[in-house]
Amino acid sequence: MAWLLLAGAILSEVIATLSLRGTAHELRWQLMVTVVIGYLVSFVLMAVALRTLNVGIAYAVWAGAGTAGTTAAAAVLFGERLNLTAVGGMALIVTGVIVIAASGASSHA
Repeated sequence: MAWLLLAGAILSEVIATLSLRGTAHELRWQLMVTVVIGYLVSFVLMAVALRTLNVGIAYAVWAGAGTAGTTAAAAVLFGERLNLTAVGGMALIVTGVIVIAASGASSHA
C-alpha cells in the first residue's frame, strides 16, 4: 500500500511541475491552483507512505521517478528536446532508484 501511495505522490508531483511549466509565459490562476493542489497532494501522500517506508528509499524513488517522468512528459507535451546524454542520465537515475529500492532496506524494522 505504501508503494501505491508513493506512486500517487510521484504522479501528483509530476502533474504539479508540468502545470508550473505551463505558467512560464502567462500566469493563469487555473494552472496555479493545479500546482498548489498537486504539490499538497504529493506531500500528503508521501507523508503517509513514510509511515512504512524508510525516508531515504522513499525520497530516492520520489525524486528519481519524478525527475524522469517530468523530463519525459515535458518532451512530449512541450516539445523539449532530449539528447542522448540526457536520456542516459535518466537511465542512470532510474537504475539507481531500482538498486536502492531492491536493497532490502525499504521498510522500517
